[in-house]
Amino acid sequence: QVQLVESGGGLVQAGDSLRLTCATSGGTLGRYAGAWFRQAPGKEREIVAGINWSGDNTYYAESVKGRFTISRDKTKNTVSLQMNSVKPEDTAVYYCAARLGSSWAITEPMYGVWGQGTQVTVSS
Repeated sequence: QVQLVESGGGLVQAGDSLRLTCATSGGTLGRYAGAWFRQAPGKEREIVAGINWSGDNTYYAESVKGRFTISRDKTKNTVSLQMNSVKPEDTAVYYCAARLGSSWAITEPMYGVWGQGTQVTVSS
């Protein structure tokens, strides 16, 4: 059973960069597509970015296009989210998710494995 653990969250200032990493235990992400979701206070969880199992096809929410980059390292069995030029509206708990299959999806029910989340706070 694959388990996911996020790291890299913290408190940063607007305009800074931050890198989130999703590591696995109990298995490999080799057969899984991955994604990052986020949930801000009082809001529903939303997808931020997705990546297919081979790493050559990605999806980004409009709000993060050009600022965030999702990637995966098959040798390290990780999926990462590079966050540049962060804004206060990026403040949220960020969750790593994985789904068995080759392609990413944009809705939560399509993902069967979730991490516990990591807090990202951006001050203005």
